[in-house]
Amino acid sequence: TVDESELLTVPDGWKEPAFTREDNPKGLLEESSFATLFPKYREAYLRECWPLVQKALGEHFVNATLDLIEGSMTVTTTKKTFDPYAIIRARDLIKLLARSVPFEQAVRILQDDIACDIIKIGSLVRKRDTFIKRRGRLLGPKGSTLKALELLTNCYIMVQGNTVSALGPFSGLKEVRKVVLDTMKNIHPIYNIKTLMIKRELSKDPELRSQSWERFLPKFKRKNLKKRKEPKKKNTKKEYTPFPPPQPESQIDKELASGEYFLKERQKKRKQVQEIKAKQADAVKRRQEERNKAFIPPKEKTVVKTKKASTEKKIDIEAIKEKVKNAKKKKLGALPEEEVKLKMSADEKKKKKK
Repeated sequence: TVDESELLTVPDGWKEPAFTREDNPKGLLEESSFATLFPKYREAYLRECWPLVQKALGEHFVNATLDLIEGSMTVTTTKKTFDPYAIIRARDLIKLLARSVPFEQAVRILQDDIACDIIKIGSLVRKRDTFIKRRGRLLGPKGSTLKALELLTNCYIMVQGNTVSALGPFSGLKEVRKVVLDTMKNIHPIYNIKTLMIKRELSKDPELRSQSWERFLPKFKRKNLKKRKEPKKKNTKKEYTPFPPPQPESQIDKELASGEYFLKERQKKRKQVQEIKAKQADAVKRRQEERNKAFIPPKEKTVVKTKKASTEKKIDIEAIKEKVKNAKKKKLGALPEEEVKLKMSADEKKKKKK
């Protein structure tokens, strides 16, 4: 008895055996070919590296031709070709070379565990300026965001014009496509990069392989969403009824209900005149009230009397007496003549001694 979970999981380090000539000794019955165009600016590079392309494809017995007049690359199978999927890999190789992927990276597509994905992003955004900004956001400052994405997905990513070319394992290509499409939908790639980093750490734990990772992954909310303005008049839907609405009453029905229908023409005219006079009287009364408003005096505010500060202060008699005594002790004005003569004589004696 073996657990079903063990049967579903792929053992670590397992690789699919390579496809050899023994698997298909008789080769292919029909000749297959694929062609792709390349831009003018890739002509010089392709002319240089084309011998290497022919050598790499020659190992899988696939012919490659470069037509510089038409600007196209063609790959075809031969009688010696035994791998039926080799022509598909050769087609992907020339597609990547046309999308400015260098030969050193593009030749990896011939390996069994490597695939490629060319994501078209030109038609995802309407405005050209917005498209350039979001494509630059995918690259990041000095290509740092793209480099982080390459390390996390083990893929080579090339952003060129209106397409993004990715080359790597199948699981990594799936993540790359998701990140690229989210970026073009105005979701910053840093959020997806954080999620990939957490997934990479969780995959190292063998116990968590069979469990859901939703509780570990971050949930980001958009903060800059503007709330939709609610309309002033809200139309509320009425309950559906299969019966039609009741027919409105006509003028004759109203007159029949009030009894006016049976009145004579004179009486009808008299009643109409009375109604008009009543309306006129109400209008005159309202107009008179509006005119009289100008003659109504406004309410005066009540004046609050402010209390005057008391000017009378208590006189401190004892303090005045002390001031007088102190003044008597002090010698005011010039000295008397006797005191002046005594001082003069004392000063002369001091000079003689010196």
